Amino acid sequence: MEPGEVIAGRYRLVSLLGRGAMGVVWLAHDDRLDRRVAVKQLLVDTGNAEDAVARAMREGRNAGRLRHPNAIAVHDVAEHEGRPCLVMEYLPSKSFGALPGLGPREVAKIGAQLASALEAAHEAGIVHRDIKPDNVLIAEDGTAKITDFGISRAAGDASVTATGVLAGTPAYLAPEVARGGEADSRSDVFSLGATLYAVLEGGPPFGVDDNAIAMLHKVAGDTITPPRRAGELTGALQWLLHRDPGARPDMRAAREMLAAAAEGRPVAPPSPQTLLLPARRGFSRRTAVTGVAAAALVTAGVVAGVLINGPGPAGTPVDAAPASSPASSAPPAPTCTAQFTVAGSWPGGYQAGVSVRNDGSDRLTGWEVSWELPGGHRIAHLWNGKFTQDGEAVTVTNADYNVSIDAGGSVELGMTVIASEDDTRPAPGLRCREL
Repeated sequence: MEPGEVIAGRYRLVSLLGRGAMGVVWLAHDDRLDRRVAVKQLLVDTGNAEDAVARAMREGRNAGRLRHPNAIAVHDVAEHEGRPCLVMEYLPSKSFGALPGLGPREVAKIGAQLASALEAAHEAGIVHRDIKPDNVLIAEDGTAKITDFGISRAAGDASVTATGVLAGTPAYLAPEVARGGEADSRSDVFSLGATLYAVLEGGPPFGVDDNAIAMLHKVAGDTITPPRRAGELTGALQWLLHRDPGARPDMRAAREMLAAAAEGRPVAPPSPQTLLLPARRGFSRRTAVTGVAAAALVTAGVVAGVLINGPGPAGTPVDAAPASSPASSAPPAPTCTAQFTVAGSWPGGYQAGVSVRNDGSDRLTGWEVSWELPGGHRIAHLWNGKFTQDGEAVTVTNADYNVSIDAGGSVELGMTVIASEDDTRPAPGLRCREL
């Protein structure tokens, strides 16, 4: 292909835009509609051109079904020199990964746009399979659009790649896909998380390796470096990157969560205990023993400090609360309880969760939980609440969006804590009261 060539009698090539593993992209002019378009010639086996064109037609039909403001539209499918070409919307832009200095809220805002497009794609039965920073375009006005839906597949349809060819970039694949499983909407959720992680942390969650096979082994091994720069986006990333596909949010929940984080309202996963991230391999034996001890606490279900704010003195255990008077017909006062659980650890820190529960019969209309951490432990990030730490003393109050808890309901908090590698993980006593 050369500048000036005409594809399908109407798309005149102007200049080369880029090359990738799946094809070559040109800026072109649509002479019929007088508009600029992008033409992607797919790199396929020319010895099997008939099948390649058939696959491209199916890809075009799949991608053409999707019309969303955050997805690059596919206009047409054509054939040139025995190879299929996808004709797509042209967007003057930069790739997501090329934008410098983005903070957690800015990344969350872009992530919410991407999740919106992927939600629509999943509803149409389309799985992208290759979400990564280079496949996200950011226009000058800040609009984000996902491209390369042309190499995606429709759920339940035959593979759009030739036999034996893996579609997707190994560093951004979900672990189950790297192990040979089928890509689906849940693996798209993971790849979205990996993309946001890479922009914030400077690299994908499994690192990089020029050897694709070695990279697949890393991904399949679930060795994720916990995020350090994600701020209020930390909890969302950890949920998106959960190693269990069934424990990840669907794309709608991902969109809502990212939109909240973009507004400074980080939202925790339903159960912090499910967010255990594997510790990095290769650290000291002493640290490894500490990690095993922490894991044992989680496995055994060790939870400490369940206290109430009720008719008894502060600190009264739940099962020691005095019974209500038989003569009184009024319902018991709302009862606030809280429990602390270590959910995962790594050298120099750990993740913990706090569950705040209303065990009374009336709605809680505001709550506060306080406890003391061991010396030297410091909360780096906390989501689903507002916290202060003065020395070892920690106080957490409700966020604006979870100020009330219905009777029998609960709110989950999550946090990452910086600590010495040699410290055992805490099980502090918690004090919970209604505000």
